Amino acid sequence: MPSKIHAQAIVEKGAQLGENVIVEAFALIGKSAIIGDHSIIRHHATVEGKVVLGQGNEIYPYALIGGLTHDLKFKGGEPELHVGDNNTFREYVTAHVATKGNDRTSIGSDNVFLAYSHVAHDCRVGNNLIMSSHSALGGHVEVEDHVNIGWGVGVHQFCRLGNHCMVSACSKLVQDVPPYMLADGSPAEVLSINKVGMDRNGFSKSEIDIAKGVFKVLYRGEFNRRQAVEHLENGSNLSDQEITRETLHFIQKSERGLA
Repeated sequence: MPSKIHAQAIVEKGAQLGENVIVEAFALIGKSAIIGDHSIIRHHATVEGKVVLGQGNEIYPYALIGGLTHDLKFKGGEPELHVGDNNTFREYVTAHVATKGNDRTSIGSDNVFLAYSHVAHDCRVGNNLIMSSHSALGGHVEVEDHVNIGWGVGVHQFCRLGNHCMVSACSKLVQDVPPYMLADGSPAEVLSINKVGMDRNGFSKSEIDIAKGVFKVLYRGEFNRRQAVEHLENGSNLSDQEITRETLHFIQKSERGLA
């Protein structure tokens, strides 16, 4: 089906729209934007800059997708934002392109960004994120899959959030959150596993028990952090478990330390 573009929408020359794209009144599509099939750009929404949107994305009123980086190191060029499929960007969401001309901010598929949330330059966001209202990712933040970010959370630049983790509402996160963990506070600290999230995503009781065991070694045991990692690597009955290996791999890549 052909795209449906309202007479009062602005689609600049050069923009590429797929099949069955809906562009409502007063929306703006910039000249460098590529919009995938079956996407909906609601009234007063903006897609500008060098943006590639996959299929089935919905952008609500007053959202800005592809805005120029806030990074003062920006020196021109055409940095990019690439977005996967079936994402929802609610009212007033902002998602920025990268800072350097050949770099990109990337967002995967099946994510939900609630009103007023912000994805800064050079972030790497995976799939199935739920990002609540008024929360923000600083530059270069990495978010893995099935993460839950609560209302009003601020994530410091270069932090990493592991698969199936959660950061509770109003937290200030300045370090990495390992997979399957729940962090809360200002500054945020890991307090438990994300049991509700694991339940909702179909993890078995034995898998949840493994995550609990990893949490206890890292955060409630007799070891310091280096000793806890060594114990999980070699000296624990958890060492050969996939959840343990995933967590250790995440920790090995950490540069800011663990929350």
